[in-house]
Amino acid sequence: MRALHLLDTITAATETMAGAVIVSGSHGGRSVVSYALGGQPHAVFFNDAGIGKEGAGIAALDALEPAGVIAAAYASDSARIGDAADGLRCGVLSAINSLGKAAGLELGQTVAEAVALLRPE
Repeated sequence: MRALHLLDTITAATETMAGAVIVSGSHGGRSVVSYALGGQPHAVFFNDAGIGKEGAGIAALDALEPAGVIAAAYASDSARIGDAADGLRCGVLSAINSLGKAAGLELGQTVAEAVALLRPE
């Protein structure tokens, strides 16, 4: 089973998390890409921060694809920003990159359901 890490901020991602699933409380903006890649995750979940102007709150999802990282965001009105445990417990997916879709993630799915799909026993 893949490891699961709950990070209130994606800046806490480290290479020791390589291959893991990370649920982050951070927004999914472009500025988080290098932090997420530093953890070398299999998959990472972000808060969509309301998505924002021109999709700024979820820009990292597509930016992580070239590195082979499954990425998705959960709605800011479903879970608190900055609280990864709340994201896992209450988050509902609002955006998914194409790798996530190929892995079976779906809009409206809970983060807990998506994480379970990515961490088969």
